[in-house]
Amino acid sequence: MLKGIPSILSPDLMKILLEMGHGDEIVFADGNFPSASCAQRLVRCDGHKIPVLLHAVMKLFPLDTYVEKPLALMKVVPGDSIKPVIWDEYRTIIQEYNGPLNDFEILDRFSFYERAKKAYAIVATSEKALYANIILKKGVLTDFD
Repeated sequence: MLKGIPSILSPDLMKILLEMGHGDEIVFADGNFPSASCAQRLVRCDGHKIPVLLHAVMKLFPLDTYVEKPLALMKVVPGDSIKPVIWDEYRTIIQEYNGPLNDFEILDRFSFYERAKKAYAIVATSEKALYANIILKKGVLTDFD
């Protein structure tokens, strides 16, 4: 155990977060996402939901401030009546740690899959909410205190 590190962050996930550099992306995937078939590096976080993981990760993870939208979501498929209320929860969590937020980038399903395949890692969760997948682009730390 270490001080200040949220206990929900496994050693594998911490290693991934530390290895990532500026511009690298990480996907937090819901339970329906094809994580294993898309991932270059797969981190299992079974039994956990994305908002809880986001709270823990955002304490440590700088978002990329050199791009307009460092966060991406999967667009609802046309004809699907789902309204992803979890997106509002994500906005609240991210603003808590990063201040005001430009809107999310919204990618159609297959564009999201292609981008996820290029991500540094995918975190497979047990999130049940539909359209809960989110991509975070890592930024730089300017203060090393």
